[in-house]
Amino acid sequence: MPTSASPARKLAALGAVLALVVAVIAIGVAIAKSTQSGRDTEPGAAPAASPEAEEDPAQQKMFDDLAKRTSRRADGDPLAVGKKNAPVVLVEYADYQCSFCGRFTRETQPELIKKYVDAGTLRIEFRNFTVFGADSERAARASWAAGQQGKFWQLHDALYAKTRKGAALAEDKLVGLARSSGVDDIDKFRTDMKSADADKALKKDQDEGYQLGVQSTPSFLINGRPVAGAQPLAVFSQAVEQAARTAKHQPAAEGGGK
Repeated sequence: MPTSASPARKLAALGAVLALVVAVIAIGVAIAKSTQSGRDTEPGAAPAASPEAEEDPAQQKMFDDLAKRTSRRADGDPLAVGKKNAPVVLVEYADYQCSFCGRFTRETQPELIKKYVDAGTLRIEFRNFTVFGADSERAARASWAAGQQGKFWQLHDALYAKTRKGAALAEDKLVGLARSSGVDDIDKFRTDMKSADADKALKKDQDEGYQLGVQSTPSFLINGRPVAGAQPLAVFSQAVEQAARTAKHQPAAEGGGK
């Protein structure tokens, strides 16, 4: 059963829910229009850009505000990949028992990394947003603990290599996955999994999601623009490219590095 939000979290999220719903509908309409406009292009060509796909200033301001609230761009963040000052940041809220999160990790994320992260256009930041109870929380703690030894993405990908639920996420199973993912100090890994720092990190991610009105996994923000679910690669590509175009007309993100 999904964990329940506290009354305070529900109240904090209420206004954001309506804004996110409007934004999700807007991007769906924009993508549909852009796809329709590209149907007459040559085979294999990218869909033509549609003027209607561009947001009005008020809507763009909402996306920009969401991006400022959620794109951490922290130095040395082990749960992030890509340059700190990349013009586009994709924030993912996910649960390790979520099969659609696994689909995104296996099928879509590698293509986004190859096409946009490696080119310096995109940064991906992961958030542990656990909705399926204690087993999900244990897996989230394990991923965070692996990150303390620079192996977050290795364990993350191993966890999503296939759908894992319940007993497959028991502590001994997670330790085995951590070891095979290259985590060297298993004693430290076990300690970090159960630490107050892990509690704090997971709570920070969870609270951020609740405040935004995140209701299901996976949920994404691309420079503040919501994308719900494991959409096809083309949906993410169009959102990234549109965000990159918009970012060209805005002040550069602070910081540098990876």
